[in-house]
Amino acid sequence: MLHEGKLGVEMAHRAALRSIERVVGETAPLQDPLVASRGIRKMLERGSVLVLTGAGVSTDSGIPDYRGPRGSLRRHRPMTYQEFLHEPAARHRYWARSFVGWRHMDQAVPNPIHHHLAHWETSGKISGIVTQNVDGLHVAAGSHTVIALHGDMEHIRCLDCGAMEERRSLDLRLHRANPGYLERIDLDPSLVNPDGDVSQDQAHVDEFMMVGCAACGSEALKPNVVYFGENVPPERKALIRELEARSSALLVIGSSLAVMSGYKLLLDARAAGKGVGLINGGPTRGDAKADFRWRTNIVQALQSLDAPSGRIGHRPP
Repeated sequence: MLHEGKLGVEMAHRAALRSIERVVGETAPLQDPLVASRGIRKMLERGSVLVLTGAGVSTDSGIPDYRGPRGSLRRHRPMTYQEFLHEPAARHRYWARSFVGWRHMDQAVPNPIHHHLAHWETSGKISGIVTQNVDGLHVAAGSHTVIALHGDMEHIRCLDCGAMEERRSLDLRLHRANPGYLERIDLDPSLVNPDGDVSQDQAHVDEFMMVGCAACGSEALKPNVVYFGENVPPERKALIRELEARSSALLVIGSSLAVMSGYKLLLDARAAGKGVGLINGGPTRGDAKADFRWRTNIVQALQSLDAPSGRIGHRPP
């Protein structure tokens, strides 16, 4: 049984690594921007469109994406769920790096994309947002119906006793345990990763002092985020199904759809016979299955869609 358990963990870890390494390439011809923009505008005019957002909507807030031209995967492999569970050294390394990088994430503010989407919800164009991001910026911008598919960075969960703690509370305890640590780190904000950590040398990692769970003392702490190799909680899936059921179509913004949890929303929309639109700067895993594929700058696209209908006739850059 022990061997089977270890084998299962290793297989899950390998599957997580394959997901991380997935390369999204071209699977469909580029679509005329005028055709794509008009099609997406009509979807929004009918109202109640479900929006799925990815890292591309937060890059203008200073948070890097994973798979873009300057994506963090080119320099950094994120932790897997199996590493959090079974590798204390990897977990310690994560928290040493996250202690430095998290404050950059915490200072990020919504950008025009987040504000456009909040306005669209108020006006009835969209039914709500499912976001793959963990930064909380949709809620900060005023969106109300937001389901964080992969959780958020605002809370920490103990893997041993299940106790939850606010990230700010943990940060205060880490400050007390590591006096002067941050002052000795020269942080390059461009190196902060979407999961909140930042690359640093092993000497700084070794110097870092981790604290235990406030309830049981265990150091097996993990952000309340769905990591590669971890399943989305069933209750969250149920909320998404409810939102899908009352939505007229799906619009994906700023996501390559490389991860199955996001891609499944596109498959669900197709299975239900609903329209699918994509707005992204690069190719997505769902290009061949979408009705409208608008390859463009996201901010400019949303500004164009908010313009009076007579102005949609121009060709976006």
